[in-house]
Amino acid sequence: MSRSKTGSSDRAKPGADFLQLNFADAPPGGLSDWLTGRLRQAIADGLLPVGSRLPASRVLAAELRVSRGVVTEAYQRLIETGQAAGRGRAGTIVVAAPVLAPASTRKPLPRKVFSGPPSLDTLDELRATPARIDLSPGVPDLAAFPRAAWLRAERTVLDALSPADFGYGDPRGAPVFRRAVANWLARNRGIAVDPDDVVIVAGVAQGLVLLAQVLRADGIGVVAVEDPGSFGARQHLRQHHLETTPVPVDSGGLRVGELRASGAPAVLLTPAHQFPTGVVLDGARRRELMAWAEEGGLVIEDDYDAEHRYDRPPVPALRSLLPEQVCYTGSVSKLLAPALRVGWIVVPRRYRAAVVNAKRDADLGNAVLPQLVLAELMDSGELERQLRLLRRRHRRRRDAMIDAIRTRLPGAQVHGAAAGLHLTITFDHVFADTELAAAVLARGVKVQPLSWHRQRSGQPGLVLGYAASSAGEIAEAMAVIGDVVAGLT
Repeated sequence: MSRSKTGSSDRAKPGADFLQLNFADAPPGGLSDWLTGRLRQAIADGLLPVGSRLPASRVLAAELRVSRGVVTEAYQRLIETGQAAGRGRAGTIVVAAPVLAPASTRKPLPRKVFSGPPSLDTLDELRATPARIDLSPGVPDLAAFPRAAWLRAERTVLDALSPADFGYGDPRGAPVFRRAVANWLARNRGIAVDPDDVVIVAGVAQGLVLLAQVLRADGIGVVAVEDPGSFGARQHLRQHHLETTPVPVDSGGLRVGELRASGAPAVLLTPAHQFPTGVVLDGARRRELMAWAEEGGLVIEDDYDAEHRYDRPPVPALRSLLPEQVCYTGSVSKLLAPALRVGWIVVPRRYRAAVVNAKRDADLGNAVLPQLVLAELMDSGELERQLRLLRRRHRRRRDAMIDAIRTRLPGAQVHGAAAGLHLTITFDHVFADTELAAAVLARGVKVQPLSWHRQRSGQPGLVLGYAASSAGEIAEAMAVIGDVVAGLT
């Protein structure tokens, strides 16, 4: 009887051979990342079936001879991504297996993705291409999405909804959310705006598409864009038959003198944190731009990640200075997650009715429930708390990337470190940065070549997102890029 009890106890308590884990295989400084990956793979493979209990963090840490923090961090990541749940005294339970892509799904080849001129299809192909480490720009720390706060806000909203609230809504967006956005812009971007002037859209991409339609109908056929500047934004304008005249960017931002010389009646720019160089439109250029706008020019302000700043004071939005000549766009993609597809656009009064009509024709308006949940998060202060959390996490990852670049890519120049979710690096050597990006992707690291975002020639470089990757992943990625660069130069 005693022997049977001992055997039962041994089976219930995982031993040192749990999943055959060997921390000697983990990269330096990346123990939690490595353990998270091994646990996630074990869940996917059925070695840790749904409903099973993970070892107590104290027990597993002792048996693997690592600090308890390594294990608790790995468990927390599984909880944040929905594979596990904490059940108090019952421990940490596996609740869902990760969804894996079907083995038969065709994946674009790395060199094919970078083999020709980029298009919106190319961006889709790159997003769909698997990579061990994804340094695509424009993505916040998705593991930090506030699931618990979102669920609390959703319950609060649902408890207060009447049956009539589930009908068709206002194509401009839910009034309570437009009011919350107006208050958010006032608090965080210094923009005084009436909620009636806010139109809720499916992200900045849709905002640009709606604007392109409206401007084209108003007789505007050319929009100047920053060079380098966002390739995706440029393509959205071109898809609706607007010419995109390149205007150079330097350390002071857009060269307004060259904007004047171009004759373009409108300009799209990212003044608070230029994409992809990271520079800020300085005071002298702002005054020049405001003078140009007062003479009849139209500014489209993409305020895509202005809230994420680390080593400099906030920069006021252009919309706060000259509202009747500035179309302003923003979203929650960089605050919470791109998957929410929720953004806003504020336009001069003369364009408001046309933008609302274009939005109505497009989709009758955004889904209402997410708007109401976001309004609750904004009004309760939860979104500001999330922003403070993200700033701390993103700053640490930015610092990790800068350190790794200094170690692995000492000849690279780093741009845009004071704010945002990405860094841009440039090289003095002569080579095709598309070839560099293809070779790096072949080794499991996804990046964007700087040349994708240029219309004119310039130094080769890479645009590197850091917010969604761990310090260990960043260090590994920089080592790969360093090895490839050494082979090209």
